[in-house]
Amino acid sequence: MYSIRHSEKQDIEQIRQLYAEPSNYSATLQGPYPSAELWEARLNQNSAGAISLVAVSGEEILGQLGLYIEQNPRRKHVAAIGMGVKTNARRQGVGDALMLAAIEIAEQWQAISRIELSVYIDNLAALALYEKHGFIKEGLCKNYAFKNGQFVDVYMMARCKTA
Repeated sequence: MYSIRHSEKQDIEQIRQLYAEPSNYSATLQGPYPSAELWEARLNQNSAGAISLVAVSGEEILGQLGLYIEQNPRRKHVAAIGMGVKTNARRQGVGDALMLAAIEIAEQWQAISRIELSVYIDNLAALALYEKHGFIKEGLCKNYAFKNGQFVDVYMMARCKTA
């Protein structure tokens, strides 16, 4: 069993290790061999617009989700997300639980009515998860990122809260 909570300073190394897994840096815009300093800087920003959630089982971090609230006054109703789940914790509801928690925080506590993300078109598991939570494909970006030696496409997706 696992629970969801905000990440803490002592979580930085486990989060770094999570994104150091080849399947996670391949499925996200993270690079291989992330440094501790990089993740310490990211997670210690203390930005009012950044929320980091983790799924934990005991002391083990199974997944992490970042929710980034736009700071432009005309887009304060918008947030973006990025997430990763440990390889050995996939298909156990970890991503689902992180998404539910992020949506609740965004829509019920931060006045967010639009959540955006990008996902590689070949990441079928992530696509299914996002669609399950009401995200809709809004566009295709050709040659969006360089991954595994080639340029790849992503879908831009969003979930808009209805009144």
